[in-house]
Parts: sequence; structure tokens; C-alpha cells
Amino acid sequence: MDHAAMEHGGSDHAAHQAVPASPAKASDHSGKDHGTVDHAAMGHGSTDHAAHQPAPASPAKASDHSGMDHGAMDHAAMGHGSTDHAAHQSAPASPAKASDHSGMDHGAMDHAAMGHGAPPRTEPITPIPVVTDADRAAAFPVLKLPMAHAPEINHYVAFNRLEAWDAEPGSGELWEGQAWVGSDLNRLWLRTEGERTGGKTESAQLEAFYGRSVSTWWDVLAGIKHDFSPGGSQTWAAFGVQGLAPYKFEMKATAYVGESGQTAANMEVEYELLLTNRLILQPLVEVTAFGKDDPARGIGSGLSSVEAGVRLRYEIDRKFAPYIGVVHERAFGNTADFRHAEGEDTRDTRVVAGVRIWF
Repeated sequence: MDHAAMEHGGSDHAAHQAVPASPAKASDHSGKDHGTVDHAAMGHGSTDHAAHQPAPASPAKASDHSGMDHGAMDHAAMGHGSTDHAAHQSAPASPAKASDHSGMDHGAMDHAAMGHGAPPRTEPITPIPVVTDADRAAAFPVLKLPMAHAPEINHYVAFNRLEAWDAEPGSGELWEGQAWVGSDLNRLWLRTEGERTGGKTESAQLEAFYGRSVSTWWDVLAGIKHDFSPGGSQTWAAFGVQGLAPYKFEMKATAYVGESGQTAANMEVEYELLLTNRLILQPLVEVTAFGKDDPARGIGSGLSSVEAGVRLRYEIDRKFAPYIGVVHERAFGNTADFRHAEGEDTRDTRVVAGVRIWF
């Protein structure tokens, strides 16, 4: 290297140390021949080359100048004439692949096109079509019939049991039904029940109640009951409740006060178990008790009778459902004694078939 021709003048080469190169993509001058560089032309007149040693390179991809021939470098042409090499150190590069923007012309960059100065978008990416009169007409068509509210007065009639069975000395039939008419709060209730055996009416009764709804699932009833048979006809004052108990048990509990101070009570509990949407199993238990003996009608005081049965019905239509079932009835106390005295059985088990309808 011809240091005399470099004319480094008063440059302090002790301070002209290269700063560690950037770990990311540092320049590699290993292939340059520094022996042919004309340092005089680079303006390095009196450069102190003892201090002109490159600083340690960064561990990550540091520039390798070991193969460069500094003797052939023209430092005068490089404009190093009176350069203060102590200040000629480049800042340390970021250890993690920092972007080098030194060659970018920021003055020519279009920042508006890059979105740095543009206002936020107010329109959706997918345009929403404007609602037209045709759209409104399709959303709100003209009704063919005017909107009507449910009537205040409704009605319901159902025969829960219309059944028959084989018995001795003949066949038997039974009916049990109810009906109501009125509003959601106030209704007139009718209930009827009866039984025939061998062509003879064993029992028949009709009840009429005023019913008042006292909660979502319960009604309070007050009315009268009339027995047509057995024995002579008899009328009772009746009071009770009916509704849907927890776990969907349907309950009816009624107390009666009859002529000559006779009293009675009846409770019925049934449950509907849906095996499928149309196949329904219905267990039922009915208990009857009387306050005092009535020999003319074959009724004894205390617990009179208990009936338990289970019926399986198939709803061909919601309003029409045939069924089959098994029913067991047993008399207790003085009522059993009266039946035994008349030659009747105190227990009876029968297979029944019938239909349930409502409208």
C-alpha cells in the first residue's frame, strides 16, 4: 500500500476504525485487492493507518475484509483527505436482521398510496343494496284475512273412557267424561260417570261446577252432584280442586255434603307416560270414602273402594285414540260387607278395551 500517495494529511487514523458491521447482510470485501488501491487519490494524505483497523465484526454475518488489498486502494479518490476517522464509525447494527433503508429515497415515496395518510374506510367491502319498494312489499305482504284474536269464550268436550269388558253374568260398559265452557279464568264444568253390567245401570252421576282459575295449573270448583243410581236419586253439594301437580300428575279431589248429613270424598290421580309421540301408557288410581253407612245404596262408612288401572292407547289422531287396559277394583270396610251380603264379589279384575275422544 502506497501511504505517501494517499495524502492523508492530518487525518487521525487511530479514530478511523470501522464500527461492527450489521449482523444481517454485511458487505463482503474479501475479494478486493487493496494492494492496488490508490490511497493518495482517495484523499487519505496523512491518515494514521496504525489506527485504521476495522472494528470486530458482529457475530452474525460480519463483513470479511481479510482478502482486500488496501495498498491498491485510492483513498484520495474516496474523499478521505482530511477525514476524522475517529468519528468515521458507523452505528452498531441491530443483531436481528434489521432492514437497511440507507439506499431508499424517502422523498420519492408515495405515502398517500401506502395508506399512511388516507382517511379510514366508511363504506363496506361488499356494497349493501338500497332497499326498494319491491323489497318492502315482499317483506310485508298484504294478509288475505285480517288478524284476529282468540275468542274470549271457548269450549272443550272429552270422553276419557268409553270402554267395555266381558263379565258375569254379562258384558259391562263404562263411561267417564268432562266438558267445560268459558274463559281462561271462569268456566262452567260438567263431569259425568257411570257403569252398566248385564244391561243394568249400576251407577250414574252428573256433576256441574263453577270453576275459577287460582294459578297457572289449578282450578277451584264449587257446584252440585246428582246420583241417579244405585238406589234412589240423591243430590250433593260439591267442592274441590283440580289441576296438574308437580311431575305432571293430573289430580282431582272433591268433597261432597249430601242429604241427612251424609258426606263423601273422592280423589283421582292419573299420569300419562309417552312411550312414543302416539303410544301413551296411562296409569290411574281412584279412591272413594263415605262419612256414614247408607245400606239402601250399599255404601259403608270409611274407605269404600279403591280402583287402580293401566291403559295403553294409540292416538291415530289427537282426537281419537283406541286403547286396551287392565283394571282392578276392591271394596273395603262396611261397603265390602254389603256387597258380600248381596252375593257380589268384593274384588274384581277385568281386561277392558275402549276409545278416548275429544272435540
